[in-house]
Amino acid sequence: MKKFILAAAVVMVFSLIYAKEPSRFTVTSRAFISGEMIPKDYTCEGINISPDMAWIGAPKGTVSFIVICDDPDIPVKTPGAQEWVHWVVYNIPAKQTYIRKSQPKLNILPGGSRQGITSFKTNAYGGPCPPFGTHRYYFRVYALDSMLTIAPEKATKKAVLELAQAHIIGYGELMGKYAKGNKEK
Repeated sequence: MKKFILAAAVVMVFSLIYAKEPSRFTVTSRAFISGEMIPKDYTCEGINISPDMAWIGAPKGTVSFIVICDDPDIPVKTPGAQEWVHWVVYNIPAKQTYIRKSQPKLNILPGGSRQGITSFKTNAYGGPCPPFGTHRYYFRVYALDSMLTIAPEKATKKAVLELAQAHIIGYGELMGKYAKGNKEK
């Protein structure tokens, strides 16, 4: 029994040491440059539409993508929550390396992608609307080696990432900022 436990421990240590890190790829938007201000149209002070996003350099073996946008600067009072989730899109087919702006407020998008539940309790994009100061908004794109089996009404950021964890083979992100009263168009 001791030999079995020792062998299992050795396998686990080697798998941790040699675990492959997800490859990095590039995420861009025509709406804003990473690190810059998000234009008003994509926020609660504008027409509150989702921005376009595109990515290049995803790894071979990608079957689907996930896009998640969140605000880590919000002082969330919900136990265990560390950010405000603005958008969850999953099961984006590998051949689709972009999302057009102004995605409809539907659970299942044209092309088969699905929108999960945000902190606004909807299955749709909800733009930046910080209660104070300038906040950062991270648009993270994950490449997966599989599709996910989860219903949109259960697809929170946490649930989607838990299901995806063992299947993430690539990652990229775009960060924009916003403050109420921002003059950017």
